[in-house]
Amino acid sequence: MGNLRNIDEESIKKEFSELAAIDSVSFSERQLADCLTEKLRILGFAVTEDEAGKNYGGNAGNLYGFLKGTLPGAPVLLSAHMDTVQPGIGKKAVFTEDGRITSQGDTVLGADDLAGIVEILEAVRFLQRNQIPHRDVEVLFPIGEEVYVKGTNVFAFEKIRAKEAYVLDMSGKVGRAAIQAPSIVSFEAKIQGRAAHAGFEPQRGIHAISVMSKAIAEFLQGRRDGDLTFNIGTISGGEAVNIVPEICRCTGEIRGYDHRAVMACVEQTRENFMKHAHKAEAHCTFDYSINAVAYQIDKNASVVKRFEQSCKALGIKPELITTFGGSDNNNFVLHGIQGIVLSCGMFQVHSTKEYALVEELKKGAALVAELMK
Repeated sequence: MGNLRNIDEESIKKEFSELAAIDSVSFSERQLADCLTEKLRILGFAVTEDEAGKNYGGNAGNLYGFLKGTLPGAPVLLSAHMDTVQPGIGKKAVFTEDGRITSQGDTVLGADDLAGIVEILEAVRFLQRNQIPHRDVEVLFPIGEEVYVKGTNVFAFEKIRAKEAYVLDMSGKVGRAAIQAPSIVSFEAKIQGRAAHAGFEPQRGIHAISVMSKAIAEFLQGRRDGDLTFNIGTISGGEAVNIVPEICRCTGEIRGYDHRAVMACVEQTRENFMKHAHKAEAHCTFDYSINAVAYQIDKNASVVKRFEQSCKALGIKPELITTFGGSDNNNFVLHGIQGIVLSCGMFQVHSTKEYALVEELKKGAALVAELMK
């Protein structure tokens, strides 16, 4: 396995445990950002932090670091996000005899995305410890990835010199890389009808929930033609059982690999809500947010070939896949950086059963080191 034998397992375990003990739910990444800033500076990175968090009431910004290399060529960009989902307060890493790292069972572990962060840091240490030449390295540790990549939505991408990126933010064993991801659009529809007493004069009201339900009934939920998915996620409305409901809201999400098809579905959704509101003489507002824009990286692109070559150098079988999840890489590609998303040895993420494998963290660190070489 080449460099894998020389990756410091105890260093990985110690650092993972240290970082897992730091609470860093979305927009509360301050303590982790301070810790990582110090670690990067010790490794020789020039580090800056932006003010991304202020856009969302958060307490930290995106961390960017640059490390001068000793090899010619363009820099390589490595990225893993700092935030975790809930329940993420009071995390503690538990190491088991079979090589697993779990939480205590009442929180997430935070391997999403501490696995990626630890692998990046350990890879740099490995190269420096063994005096192995490497390219210029850029790192970006964003905030707010778990809430629709909010951190990189406001990042100043003109800082980035690299044209290729590796985002360590996918479940599964090391060796998998996603080269395609979808557009993700969330929306909210609001129907405003007219309140009336439901017992004495219901005929004077306009039943907002009824209008909303008729519109929703016309939507095909789940997977539609091709790769497009549609989901109404929440519905709320009404004030009391004896009042004709005046307001009803619903929220939903649309995903698909074809951005134009996703946006066409958004418009069809808006038109359907408006049609039913008009028919009932109600008022409708419809808002949407583009959370991620779809991309597909060519299998023959240099960023993919370098990944495959690095895997093979370590005896790891590379696997190219598609994902239906979004990540910061959507924003990288949107800003002209050819990026792919790598599995980093985390499993059952976004749950209290989340775990990581020490052996996969070692493989991930070795792979990152190869990519920097």
